[in-house]
Amino acid sequence: MEKKQKLSLTNRRAFHDYEILEKFEAGIVLHGTEVKSIRQGKASFKDCYAKVIDRELWLVSMHITPYDHGGYANHDPVRKRKLLLHRYELKKLIGKIEEKGLTLVPLRLYFKNGHVKVELALARGKKIHDKRKDISARDMNRDAQRELKNKYRIKL
Repeated sequence: MEKKQKLSLTNRRAFHDYEILEKFEAGIVLHGTEVKSIRQGKASFKDCYAKVIDRELWLVSMHITPYDHGGYANHDPVRKRKLLLHRYELKKLIGKIEEKGLTLVPLRLYFKNGHVKVELALARGKKIHDKRKDISARDMNRDAQRELKNKYRIKL
């Protein structure tokens, strides 16, 4: 019997553009053909964010490619999708977003017990100098690891 792969789509750009403060897990309301497209890995997080509309949380501008064999049942690729959270989590998020000027960005899209879940992050946008500082710190760390590796290498 062939084992199913655990599918997980990540938003790598979010870690570059935002400082992640807190993470949440939310369900997402999808059509059947959208789920099939996600199983094939055909979703994109480009310019995607979560927004509060009428005290409900919506995922805006996430692109899910229409399913190949969908026919008339296919969906609009860039429609708004409702996110499912407990009421107390939603109130907490709304308060933080309005009070501190933070934003909600999706980090990951994955399957859990047969349901599609979205990992959301409460995030603050990084400035250009913050991005440069992160890049230089990563480069310095990589150089230090390389030096340690070369220092303890056994020479024959």
